[in-house]
Amino acid sequence: MNVKPLEEIRALLEEIARPMGIEIVDVEFRQGKSPALTVYIDTEGGVDLNTCEKYHRAIDAPLDELDPTYGAAYTLNVSSPGLDRPLKTERDFARVCGQDVEVRLYAPLRGKKYFEGKLTAYDPNTVTVVCQEKDGEREYKFSLTQIAKICRAVRLD
Repeated sequence: MNVKPLEEIRALLEEIARPMGIEIVDVEFRQGKSPALTVYIDTEGGVDLNTCEKYHRAIDAPLDELDPTYGAAYTLNVSSPGLDRPLKTERDFARVCGQDVEVRLYAPLRGKKYFEGKLTAYDPNTVTVVCQEKDGEREYKFSLTQIAKICRAVRLD
């Protein structure tokens, strides 16, 4: 199935989201048996079902006009990215700086691929995480190219 570039779709979605106080976190198009366009949104106060429904209604007609699939049928989903969503943008990192994060690496570092600790700094190329270890705190600087996934640590206690 032919699909218009996600950048073009995202530009339309952001234009509608901005005045509603909604941030577009990610846009994905899944092809296959049940093609679907999924838009992940966030707001300062979080996302609830009413926010998703309101935004879905706001983008339905403009997306029909844009025709991202050149007439082919697809399902439109609007969703919260979830508490454990991967950190991708500078805004994501700024939002969780000072909080606990989980870091999964592509390759082991000091025999480990999983680290959990406080995100203390970030820049476009690296993140700094302070981890509690048996012998005290240890600071790790990870290159973003080392990281398979970094997300906020979710505690359910």
